[in-house]
Amino acid sequence: MKPIRLISGFLTVGVWTLLSRVLGFVRDILIASYLGTGAVAEAFLVAFSLPNMFRRFFAEGAFNMAFVPMFSKKLESGDDPQGFARDAFTGLATILIVFTGLSMVAMPWLVMAMASGFLGDERFDLAVLFGRIAFPYILFISLGALLSGVLNATGRFVAAAAAPVLLNVMFITSMSVAVILGWDIGTALVWTVPFAGIAQMSLVWVAAKRAGFTLIPRRPRMTPELKRLAIIAAPAALAGGVVQVNLLVGRQVASFFDGAIAWLNYADRLYQLPLGVVGIAIGVVLLPDLARRLQAGDEAGGRDAFNRASELSLALTIPAAIALIAIPVPLVSVLYERGAFSSDDTASTAIAVAIYGMGLPAFVLQKALQPLYFAREDTKRPFYYALVSMVVNAGLAIGLSPLIGFTAAAFGTTLAGWATVWLLWRGSRSMGAAATWDARFLKRIWRIILASVLMGIFLWWMAVLLGPFFAAGPLRYLALLILVASGIASYFGLGQLLGAFRLAEFKSALRR
Repeated sequence: MKPIRLISGFLTVGVWTLLSRVLGFVRDILIASYLGTGAVAEAFLVAFSLPNMFRRFFAEGAFNMAFVPMFSKKLESGDDPQGFARDAFTGLATILIVFTGLSMVAMPWLVMAMASGFLGDERFDLAVLFGRIAFPYILFISLGALLSGVLNATGRFVAAAAAPVLLNVMFITSMSVAVILGWDIGTALVWTVPFAGIAQMSLVWVAAKRAGFTLIPRRPRMTPELKRLAIIAAPAALAGGVVQVNLLVGRQVASFFDGAIAWLNYADRLYQLPLGVVGIAIGVVLLPDLARRLQAGDEAGGRDAFNRASELSLALTIPAAIALIAIPVPLVSVLYERGAFSSDDTASTAIAVAIYGMGLPAFVLQKALQPLYFAREDTKRPFYYALVSMVVNAGLAIGLSPLIGFTAAAFGTTLAGWATVWLLWRGSRSMGAAATWDARFLKRIWRIILASVLMGIFLWWMAVLLGPFFAAGPLRYLALLILVASGIASYFGLGQLLGAFRLAEFKSALRR
C-alpha cells in the first residue's frame, strides 16, 4: 500500500476546500443580497442547518471517526477492506433511511429545539416546511462521507475534496435561475439541498468504484467487525451529540434576537474559510496517515506527521485569526453589505467575526489533536472532553446573553473551543513520544505568533489608511484586495525574516 503524502494531501484537500468556501461566500453574498436577515432567510438557514447538524453526527463525525482508522488498518494488513466497507455502507444506509423518515415526521419539534424563538410568527411554519424538504440531504451526504473516508484512506483526496464544490455551484445556479424566471428564491434554495446531496454522493461513489471499491448495499448483517465499529463509534456519537447541543444552545440564544441567527451564520462563513481550508484538510489527511503508521509500528513517523501537521496548520491559521480580529468591518462590509443587508447588519456581523477569530486557532488545533485519539480507536476520552465543553458553552451563552446579547453565543463557542484543546492536549500526555511536540515545533510556534501579531498591527494601520475607499462603490473591492494582499505579503515576509517557516523546507516536503 503506497504511503500517504501528508503535505501533498493537505494541499489537495485545502485547495478544493478553498474553492468550495469561496463559492460558499458567493452563495452567502447572494442570499444576503436577495433575502437579507428576514423571515425567509432565517427559516432557510435553520432548515439547512438541521441536516448539516446531523451530518456532523453521522458523517464527518462519529461514524467516520471510527470507520476510517479501522478501514485504514484493514488496508494496511489486507484483511478484506472491501467487505468491511460494504457492510458499513449498508448499515449506515439502513440507519439513515429510518432516521430520515422519523425526523421528517418530527420536524416541528426539531425546529422548536433549534429555534424556539420562532414560535408564534411566520418563521416557524416556514422553517418546518423547508426542513422537511431539505432533511433527506442527511442520507446522501452521510453515505458520501463514508465513501470519502474510503478514498482518503487510500491516499486519493481529489474527488472527496471536490464534492462540496457541487453544493455551492448548484445553490448559485438555482438562485440565478430563480431570479431570471421570477421564482421564489427561498423555495428554489431549499429544493436544491437534496438534489445537491445526490450529486455529491454520486461523484464519490464513482471515484470509489474506480479505486476498486464498488460499494453496493446488500442485506444488512451484524458482523464482528461492525459490532466493534459500533462499540468504537458509540462514544464518538455521544460526543457528536454534545457538539450538536452546543450548536443548539447558540441557535436558541440567537433566535431571541431579531436577525442574530443570520448575523452569526454570515460570521460563521468568514471564519469557516480558513478553518475549512486548513483544519478540515489536516484532519482528513492526518487521521488515516496516523492510523496506518501506528498499525505499522512507526512511532517516529507518527510523531513527525503530527508535528508537521500542527506546525503547518498554525502557521496558516494564526495570521488568519489575527486578521479576523483586526479588520472585521472591512471584510463584512465589502463581502455582504448590499441589497437587503444594511450597515447595521455589518456592524453586528463584524463583532461576531472578531469573537470567532479569537477561537480559530483552537478549532484548528482540535483537528490536529483528535486524530491522536481516533487513530488509537480511543473515542471515550474525546466524549468526556466534549461534555466539559458543552457545560462551558451553555454556561457562557445562556448566562451572558442577558448582559451582552447575541454575542454571548459566539463567546461560548470560542471559549469552549479553547477548553476542548486544553483537555485534548492534557489527555494526550499519556500517549508517549508520538503525541509530543518536537523541538522544531516549539522553536517556531512563538515566531509564528510574533509574525502574525506584527501583521495584525500593519493590517489595522492599512485599514485606517484605506478607510475612505470602503464606502459603497467599485473601489471598495480594490481596497479590500489591496488590504488582504498586503497582509499576506507582510506575514510571509516577516515569517521568513523571523524564522517562523522556511519556504525551501515546504518545497522539499511537497516532493516527498
